[in-house]
Amino acid sequence: MNMQSEQNLSHKKEIIFQVILNLILFLSYAIEVPKCTIALWTPFYYLNYASAAMFISYVLLPKFFYHEKYKLFALSVLGVVFWLMLMEEGVLEPIFFPDTRGRIIGNVVYTFIDVLPVMMLLVGFKFAWDSVKKQQELNKLRTLVKESELQFLKTQINPHFLFNNLNNLYSYAIENSKKTPSIILELASVLRYMLYDCKEDFVPLEKEIEHVQNFTKLNELQIENRGEVILDVPEVVSTYKIAPLILNVFIENAFKHSTASQSSNIFVHISLHVKKDELFFQCKNSFGLQSNNDNLSKGIGLQNVRKRLDFLYEDDYQLVIEPQEEVYTVTLKMRLKS
Repeated sequence: MNMQSEQNLSHKKEIIFQVILNLILFLSYAIEVPKCTIALWTPFYYLNYASAAMFISYVLLPKFFYHEKYKLFALSVLGVVFWLMLMEEGVLEPIFFPDTRGRIIGNVVYTFIDVLPVMMLLVGFKFAWDSVKKQQELNKLRTLVKESELQFLKTQINPHFLFNNLNNLYSYAIENSKKTPSIILELASVLRYMLYDCKEDFVPLEKEIEHVQNFTKLNELQIENRGEVILDVPEVVSTYKIAPLILNVFIENAFKHSTASQSSNIFVHISLHVKKDELFFQCKNSFGLQSNNDNLSKGIGLQNVRKRLDFLYEDDYQLVIEPQEEVYTVTLKMRLKS
């Protein structure tokens, strides 16, 4: 349903509720107990009250009250009440109750007491309706902002990852390496997954695991013969779902910081296990003593992952980052979605 249709539906609902409310108020105002009859004059008096209430609700509230012009609103309401009394005393009273003319003070007090409950209920209903509608709009806006931010955080492709892999692919192609076709397939698979398969907030766990395997193999090209990469990911058959690309940053950081600070003896150990509805992920990597540990745990990528985890999992995850002596460990435990 588009925005215009939603607005039209909201207006229709408001009109229906207004009609029902006015009907109830009119009957409670007009029916004389115990005769259960309606006097001829009551529809005209009630129409006078309802018209004043509608004017306050649909003109004065949006024009003054909602723009915080409270003094102008109060003065305008007093003007409407004065006009209402003038209509009653000057027009309706002479027609229906000509014998009561001349009792100005008593009539004014009676009119004010008579009109106040009806107007307060009608104006109060409109104010409550607008408040609920405003809250719904705010909630919808928050949801849209949240979805937009999640989509932005999710779909960012690290340009360094793409640049490094294209460089590696070029080098292997120049050497006529037999690895070239498999690298092309893995890169195509990773990019396809990142660009097209991750549009939903959650994807099948098997797809994410397959992506982790391809993504790790591509990053492994950076190490070549300078170290060891262990990927411990047993085959998982599951109906559970996971937020896509959550694990990307941890894997990418492991390779980036290891290769940037070491020229040999590099190791990256990635393990992923599922037990019932919980996922256990751990990524360990070596790094040189000259690396800045603070930067490792405070990067933009990690901040984005934390935001996504907070949005999507709230209290259903635990993320522990431990920079120790020459070993950097990330441990993530999260409850999977069914």
